[in-house]
Amino acid sequence: MNTVYISESVALSNNKNFALFGGPCVIESEYVVMHLAEKIKDITMELNIPYVFKASFDKANRSSGNSFRGQGLDDGIRILRKVKDTFDLPIVTDIHESYQADIVAEVADVLQIPAYLCRQTDLLVAAAKTGRVINVKKGQFLAPWDMSNIVKKLEEAGNHNICLTERGTSFGYNNLVVDYRGLEIMKGLNYPVVFDATHSVQIPGGNGTSSGGQREYVPTLARAAASVGIAALFMEIHHDPDHALSDGPNMVPLDQLKDLLTQLQKYDQITKGMV
Repeated sequence: MNTVYISESVALSNNKNFALFGGPCVIESEYVVMHLAEKIKDITMELNIPYVFKASFDKANRSSGNSFRGQGLDDGIRILRKVKDTFDLPIVTDIHESYQADIVAEVADVLQIPAYLCRQTDLLVAAAKTGRVINVKKGQFLAPWDMSNIVKKLEEAGNHNICLTERGTSFGYNNLVVDYRGLEIMKGLNYPVVFDATHSVQIPGGNGTSSGGQREYVPTLARAAASVGIAALFMEIHHDPDHALSDGPNMVPLDQLKDLLTQLQKYDQITKGMV
């Protein structure tokens, strides 16, 4: 089983203590990002959880063309660099187009391929060639074993720094379910597996011009994933989710994060025989 090294402080393995990929869905402002990065880092340091800060500089796949997308590439990268330098944190962020790969790789330690774009060969190859860790979110339309083709594309482009993320599977219209067998199936590809606990409770397009969500089920799904055994948890986190500019209905409230992570650590330790 491959171990993927994101930084000196973060090594991903399905057999080690889980890491956290966490932060707001999108860069709403420099203040919001800096505030959340500081607070989440404090919590993860207290709990001794390896932490990678997550925020998107652009949400290119919003339901409506009028929805807030972020700060754009230039300002977004500047803000992410400030987070990285100020708090000494590794960064994960999405890319949506091939030309963004080299630019974003100057700051981000992990390039994330959105679920909707997970089979885009040119995007995967461009990301792979940067040498950065590549986190591919499994498309809502894919079976877990189909991720083997995506892994092969990245490997053939010369990159073996790969992790694979489960974020739910389409179940009829405007609904997602999680098949936990998929975590084990993807672990069989010999790369770290990440569970996206917040997008898995999303209701895609459920509000007409935006997606809904059921954040009350995040702890349930996250406990199940920790019980299977994963390398990392992906959670979008906000101090005021009800007024967040993107994905608020499925984000974890900041004031609930410490208790949730403490609980998940117990499940993780039992599963991995660390108690």
